[in-house]
Amino acid sequence: MRIAMLLGSRLGVELMLSLGKSALRALAAAAGLFAYAHAHADWATNLPRGVTEISSRIYDLHMLVLGIVTVIGVLVFAVLTYALIAFRKKPGVASATWDHSNLAEFIWTVIPFFVMVGLAIPAAQALILIEDTSGSELTVKITGYQWKWQYEYVGKNYSFYSTLGRESNVARQKNSGRDPYAVDNYLLEVDRPLVLPAGVKIRYLITSNDVNHAWWVPDFGVKRDAIPGYMNEGWFQVDRPGTYRGQCAELCGKDHGFMPIVVEVIPESEFDAWLRQQVTG
Repeated sequence: MRIAMLLGSRLGVELMLSLGKSALRALAAAAGLFAYAHAHADWATNLPRGVTEISSRIYDLHMLVLGIVTVIGVLVFAVLTYALIAFRKKPGVASATWDHSNLAEFIWTVIPFFVMVGLAIPAAQALILIEDTSGSELTVKITGYQWKWQYEYVGKNYSFYSTLGRESNVARQKNSGRDPYAVDNYLLEVDRPLVLPAGVKIRYLITSNDVNHAWWVPDFGVKRDAIPGYMNEGWFQVDRPGTYRGQCAELCGKDHGFMPIVVEVIPESEFDAWLRQQVTG
């Protein structure tokens, strides 16, 4: 019996050492992956903050919820692990005679209630913000087509179509001889980008001329469905000039993947001059 116990103890120690080494290897691999992900932006593992008030509010809400559920998960698994170890079946120990605790049931009912109420308040505030188009200074009408976008500056007497860029369109063709990896912003470039002023609240109206589409620019925190016969609306304001890219996010047909979105945000004075030039020809 003593030999068996010694063997069991030795095997247990070896097993613990083996598990410890495996855990260290796993942590090292995870650290390597995170370091690699940090060096390659395409491997981002979290929601981007974006460049608009909407995207920033969504990011903050996401991090708040992520923090709360992480704490809850750690506590739950800690209690579960403790219960598995402390209350496992042991020789000579009688089982408990109780089957539930009213106090415990009260606690794990009340705490989630207050957590959900606490999360509902900032979530409702974010939803109200996203839908509030009041005070907009410029309205753009967006119409989805198979497979392009039409942009109309409402009240400015100017509109145009935006389609997949020529180099991407050639590279996507079978047997074209063009290497897609050699094309800058492959499938994310257009012939005519949507030009908007920086620091101006933009109201957009969106619909479709044929089937369902969706206008999605991740850096704006914006994704709206374009539905035939309906007019959806929303808003955003970009304070940082730059070029921002997105895609159609609704499966709309065989060339769904070939109708990207490019928004070029420029200073307001430059935008006014650009728009006058487009209108006057």
